[in-house]
Amino acid sequence: FLSQDSLNTTLGPHMPVHTHLIFADPFTAHRHMNISNTPSNSSTITGFILLGFPCSRHGQILLFLLFAGVYLLTLMGNGSIICAVRWDQRLHTPMYILLANFSFLEISYVTSTVPNMLANLLSDNKVISFSGCFLQFYFFFSLGSTECFFLAIMAFDRYLAICRPLQYPTIMTARLCTNLVVSCWVLGFLWFLIPIIIISQMSFCGSRIIDHFLCDPGPLLALTCKKAPVIELVFSTLSPVPLIIPFLLIMGSYALVLQVVLKVPSAAGRRKAFSTCGSHLAVVSLFYGSVLVMYGSPTSEHDAGMQKIVTLFYSVITPLLNPIIYSLRNKDMKKAMQKFLKL
Repeated sequence: FLSQDSLNTTLGPHMPVHTHLIFADPFTAHRHMNISNTPSNSSTITGFILLGFPCSRHGQILLFLLFAGVYLLTLMGNGSIICAVRWDQRLHTPMYILLANFSFLEISYVTSTVPNMLANLLSDNKVISFSGCFLQFYFFFSLGSTECFFLAIMAFDRYLAICRPLQYPTIMTARLCTNLVVSCWVLGFLWFLIPIIIISQMSFCGSRIIDHFLCDPGPLLALTCKKAPVIELVFSTLSPVPLIIPFLLIMGSYALVLQVVLKVPSAAGRRKAFSTCGSHLAVVSLFYGSVLVMYGSPTSEHDAGMQKIVTLFYSVITPLLNPIIYSLRNKDMKKAMQKFLKL
């Protein structure tokens, strides 16, 4: 149990609470917490409560060990790709430079959620500060948007390499490659800046419990004092654009690639072309498949448990699998990683 003094420290002095005791277990807290519905300005709120994965203490320790292991493997796998590209001169080509940047992006993406999730699993109060919540919100969605843009330019690179092989060296120069990489990062981080600023200025009332392991826009908007249909419309309009436009570019690039590959007379040539694209297509399928399941259908169709599982898959599991996919299906990358790891 938490005393009234510790409760004031956790929830903040400006949030009236009509109970003197509150259960420390997050699942019990979800049922027994009775917070006043008096509107409170966002500036007086010290944080939100992320329920995460409500289970026994033993279960949370097991989840901590599992996610910590996944996080370390993700850092090692993507870090190995970055180092292999950095130190192997044969991989200093646009394709592998893009892959190294993509691996760095994956490390950043998983770091935006997992460390806080691990701390949450070991914490008793499950509180994330107001600023911390919106910073996580901003970085998670900005990095996700950047990943979509990266997948699109990697598909464009494969299109040039297969469909216009003679012009490829003159088109995909080091300067163009650098400009594409910088554009992905800038677009990704600018896209959600205004919506995040607008939402962070809104007032929140009543319960501050978010039944998720990260700060997601759906639960946050549900906690606002007044419905803001204009803001919800702006957010729902802007959010799909970084998903849809890169997806259309990816599909268009591979449609042209398929058209060219099918005209290749030899079976060996077709296999080589498909092998070149196979790793990237697998990564696109994993990421977009899970994201479309999450955001491509009405939120009401997913309960909180399903939302957590799907979010875990595309934000934690996919970055873990990407190095495995690229190293297994690419001989040059496999050799470079074996050389780097001295296997």
